Amino acid sequence: MRDPMSALTDAFTSFLFGKVETTRLPVRTSTGQAQAVYLPTAAPGLGDSGVIIGREVYSGKGYIYDPFQLYGQQLPAPHWLVLGESGNGKSALEKTYVLRQLRFRDRQVVVLDAQGEDGVGEWNLIAQQLGITPIRLDPIAANDDGIRLNPLDPAITTTGQLALLRTIIEVAMGHGLDERSGFALKVAHAYVVGAITTRQPVLTDIVEQLRHPEPESALAMNVDIDDVRAWGLDVALVLDRLVDGDLRGMFDGPTTVGIDLDAPLIVFDLSHIDRNSIAMPILMAIVGVWLEHTWIRPDRKKRIFLVEEAWHIINSPFVAQLFQRLLKFGRRLGLSFVAVVHHLSDVVDGAAAREAAAILKMASTRTIYAQKADEARATGRVLGLPRWAVEIIPTLTPGIAVWDVNGNVQVVKHLITESERPLVYTDRAMTESSAPQLPDDLLAAELEAEERALYIERQRGGGPGSATTVA
Repeated sequence: MRDPMSALTDAFTSFLFGKVETTRLPVRTSTGQAQAVYLPTAAPGLGDSGVIIGREVYSGKGYIYDPFQLYGQQLPAPHWLVLGESGNGKSALEKTYVLRQLRFRDRQVVVLDAQGEDGVGEWNLIAQQLGITPIRLDPIAANDDGIRLNPLDPAITTTGQLALLRTIIEVAMGHGLDERSGFALKVAHAYVVGAITTRQPVLTDIVEQLRHPEPESALAMNVDIDDVRAWGLDVALVLDRLVDGDLRGMFDGPTTVGIDLDAPLIVFDLSHIDRNSIAMPILMAIVGVWLEHTWIRPDRKKRIFLVEEAWHIINSPFVAQLFQRLLKFGRRLGLSFVAVVHHLSDVVDGAAAREAAAILKMASTRTIYAQKADEARATGRVLGLPRWAVEIIPTLTPGIAVWDVNGNVQVVKHLITESERPLVYTDRAMTESSAPQLPDDLLAAELEAEERALYIERQRGGGPGSATTVA
């Protein structure tokens, strides 16, 4: 009970000066204890069903992503674009993502492996671990009973065969076929498909028919036989490169028997092909159409088509159009297309800018690793990233990326298990500059990236996914 004199004094003081607030002594506490009062805030996640990627940097929450689980309400398309300079963790992300997806029984993955050293692609070690032999496309080995993919394989529809032949020729020529050349190719293909029934038609048959067209082909259009021969001459010269040129052996024979299209992982090893030659987009086109007609089936499986060095696809108008159709078609049959590109400027400023924009629009998921400031700004403009994300991209360290999943933008640290590490950080992968080599390096990089990101977050006054803490 209070002293009567003290109560009287307080009442008199309040009457003269108003109510006097009491002053509480400060309390020293830790962030862990104060978090019950100052609740942290974080952007909503993507759910708890799918593949674990790592953790969100600001909140520390686990980050789970799966295009098949998100497709529909949260994700309008299951396709994914991965961007970033070498040595920042793109390969590690792709490999662990595939390994984790394959733990689901209804998943199947095809990888176009365009990189490698020591005579094998960089996915060779993972394929060996899973007991799978990569499909190694090599012009030299193909001449010695190596792997062959036939563009005229009966498994491909006649319409698909003709579209593939046109794409091959247009990629090699650098321009579209005119009406007369297209007609010569069409009649040659129709004759070969109709006349050869005891074996698989091959490219040599098309070249021979273009050089020596049948009189009936000319009569059908009421033109001279010499005109038909002249119209098909350029086409024959282009296809001759696949038959008797530097790409001979890979496509000028029946499809190799024994290619297992039911395997959980199918790796096309393209590391023996010069990445800067015209052969690479031609290979991409042939493999893409061949898979469309022989691999994608309405069997309720979820399929992932991962393409390394994907600018070979997006930067060629004719190949881009072909893959654009594949992406539209694949959504109905459970196909997720993953394109890996170093720089977005490689494609948006190229000859196929319109086609590239269409493919990028289909990619509802975008993962951006560290880029230089000017490249990050350009990427942000094209992809419509928020300003805070663009500012963070140049500061990211290996293993940390900005994820944009249909507008849900978060900064994510990719985590790798000890069992995955030997398969991910191979000697070939370590030749890329700035690649982390030891677990201690990974931890240091993670802490440094978090400090930088939090500093930028404080500078802009907090934002999506930020965490409020009390010291």
